[in-house]
Amino acid sequence: MKIFLSFLLVGLTTISCAQNRVSQTEFKKLMKDPSAQIVDVRTSKEVAEGKISGSMNIDYFSPTFIATAEKKLDKTKPVLVYCAAGGRSASAAKDLKKAGFKKVYDLEGGYDAWKE
Repeated sequence: MKIFLSFLLVGLTTISCAQNRVSQTEFKKLMKDPSAQIVDVRTSKEVAEGKISGSMNIDYFSPTFIATAEKKLDKTKPVLVYCAAGGRSASAAKDLKKAGFKKVYDLEGGYDAWKE
């Protein structure tokens, strides 16, 4: 019984700490929520070449990424993150969860796979 409870506790902890990687379809549904905060974590040079409408840029490579996010975003509202292909946004989502953001969603495939 103790072993079962240990596995259950580990499983629940893993689930609660994981960020949510979502499909483009799900990301678009989440964007319809008026409280959603859409964050492009690419560099400003990348953003200048195109971005998802309504998103704000907070460069993940900036040494002040978390401080800027905490200043600009509400931790209780959904945060939808994306980058070019999905690598940076996965890391950003993990860091945002660690910083106390409650609902973080990461766009699978990033902007490169985005279709309006």
